[in-house]
Amino acid sequence: MASKDKYNVAVVGALGMVGTEMIATLEKRNFPVDELRPLDVPQNEGREISFKGEKIRVSSSNPENFRGIDIALFSAGADASLELAPKAVEQGAVVVDNSSAWRMNPECPLVVPEVNPHDLEWHKGIIANPNCSTIQMVVVLKPLHDRAKIKRMVVSTYQATTGAGRKATEGLRKEAEEYLKKGTIVGPYAFQYQIAFNVIPHIDVFMEGGYTKEELKMTNETKKIMNDENIRVTATCVRVPVWYGHSEAVNIETEKKLTPDEARKILEKAPSVMVIDDPANKKYPMPLYSNDIDETMVGRIREDFTIEKGLNLWIVSNNIRKGAALNAVQIAETLIEKDLVKVR
Repeated sequence: MASKDKYNVAVVGALGMVGTEMIATLEKRNFPVDELRPLDVPQNEGREISFKGEKIRVSSSNPENFRGIDIALFSAGADASLELAPKAVEQGAVVVDNSSAWRMNPECPLVVPEVNPHDLEWHKGIIANPNCSTIQMVVVLKPLHDRAKIKRMVVSTYQATTGAGRKATEGLRKEAEEYLKKGTIVGPYAFQYQIAFNVIPHIDVFMEGGYTKEELKMTNETKKIMNDENIRVTATCVRVPVWYGHSEAVNIETEKKLTPDEARKILEKAPSVMVIDDPANKKYPMPLYSNDIDETMVGRIREDFTIEKGLNLWIVSNNIRKGAALNAVQIAETLIEKDLVKVR
């Protein structure tokens, strides 16, 4: 039993795309909120959000406004998290942070509740929410890893524009409208190049060795979440002209052989996973399906005949829901279930 029935919850970055979804998710899942305190940049102070039929005034994200808060959900970027998350903890809050700021910090658990909820037990006030593309991949792969031990994985992502925020999403809309009128290259409005009717093999900054930061996030975060430094992970991350829903083509090599049928049976029982795998009837996961569901979808499960113990999978999930807001709220729910929220 948790030591409180209801909790004071702050959402930092409340007016952003993920912050808005966090608030909607708290309401949808009937999270035990006593007081909801939406926080955002000073210029947005005084604006209002809706929660459970009531209008709530947005306050500024400053240390004083964390007083009395039990749980703070952050989605305001790495800089804001580095500055404000420790101050929120000093005020007595447990922070669940959606940015990249704390993910690889050895003092902070990096958690997907279906995969490694036990890591919450050693938190010191800040818990990191993983990268959206990592979350959906490990939700599917962890049950297979538990059965057959994954040695190596190769992933190519097809990531929606919402992963880069509202400006990027609006940029896709503007570019599509202009391109259909003019028939020539337009923009770009948000990315390095026009994203409408295009794909861009570049997400985040390029690092040493030619990989982007996004690709290295997937490599490093997967090892930390799965608690296995021996898993070899290589990724190519691509931005595609889709509103919502990241897609991933994943190839795995395992120590023990898994047939496609065995993998399907394992995944059909896995939490938060939906198997859609009937190619004969043209049924497989697609980003359009992710608009209305919280589960991570998997299909196109088939043997890789180029190696002795390999499988190919196609994984799709809503990047704003399970890839961000929902996972953060699930972390908060698990903290309550485990009685790991500091209470004054």
